Amino acid sequence: MGVPLFASSLERYHDRIVERLAEVTRSGRYILGPEVSAFEDELAAYLGVRHCVGVANGTDALTIALRALGVEPGDEVVLPSFTFYATAEAAVNAGAVPVFCDVDRDTACVTGESVERAITPRTRAIVPVHLFGNVAPVEEIASLGLPVLEDAAQAAGALRGGRRAGALGDAATFSFFPSKNLPCLGDGGAIATNSDDVADRARRLRFHGSADKETFDQVGYNSRLDELQAAALRVLLPELDRWTEARRTAAAAYETQGLGEVAGLALPRPVPGSEPAYHLYVARHERPDALAGALAERGVGARGYYRLPVHLQPSMLRFGGESLELPATDELARTNLALPMGTGLEDTAIAEVVAACEAAAAATPVG
Repeated sequence: MGVPLFASSLERYHDRIVERLAEVTRSGRYILGPEVSAFEDELAAYLGVRHCVGVANGTDALTIALRALGVEPGDEVVLPSFTFYATAEAAVNAGAVPVFCDVDRDTACVTGESVERAITPRTRAIVPVHLFGNVAPVEEIASLGLPVLEDAAQAAGALRGGRRAGALGDAATFSFFPSKNLPCLGDGGAIATNSDDVADRARRLRFHGSADKETFDQVGYNSRLDELQAAALRVLLPELDRWTEARRTAAAAYETQGLGEVAGLALPRPVPGSEPAYHLYVARHERPDALAGALAERGVGARGYYRLPVHLQPSMLRFGGESLELPATDELARTNLALPMGTGLEDTAIAEVVAACEAAAAATPVG
């Protein structure tokens, strides 16, 4: 049968979602109505924060949140290069200068030490990315004394020290892109914060810089989570913890079924004190693309992520490019390989992946 890279169980919610969407269409309310307000309250309660502000997508969430935290043109924002491009793109769109820091090789997340090395007198904020659903050590980073904006796009459902990712810093952002752990039916995002001021500024910025549709205090954005997406998210949010547990169970099963014994394959490691949400299950191998090809021949989905780190992307070369020394980033970009993960990954599928990795690794020696 084969095992796809993304093992989803979302189809079982189809009828409930369709029913909720029909209710929205009958209501005639599509923008910033009761569904968005209710979802914002429900997500805030789930995270344990005072405010959530729904926006059009995760990238806008980052840009708006940085501005709401006080980042102004010319300020520096420290963030990792081993991440999706949008993390840095959002900082540039906010008028800031991205300063790229390295990550820990085993966890793929920034550390307090790697962030501290990148701080200058012009640094205005830090954006730790909870990459692949792992959770960066936010408390170490916050101790450096600068505003911390969690990029939690891949970490809905993750925990650190018993607290949810998204409730650890001064603010956090989420993406609800369909492949995320908490998905909607298209684009959607949110900003979470305990600060009344940050939430108020974010709400103004998402609506053209206005609080009343009459007076425009800032140049903002047209970036609003719509009622249809909010209705779908309200169906799925109550399932998030169960889905997260299924992902953690799958990750544990990979180890108990012997994936860590596959020659040349290094398994992902949680940040100490964190409980990942396993948005992706990303291992390392010296010949990852050859291994992915060998797995494909055996019906198992696998792929590498972020092969060209953000600091080497053509649009970001002006911010340091090849002059930057980020050894862990370079190694992870070269060696990472995502293996099948999802809420629908059964033990039999995991055994199939492990057996395929054993055979593929034997056919792809590293030296």
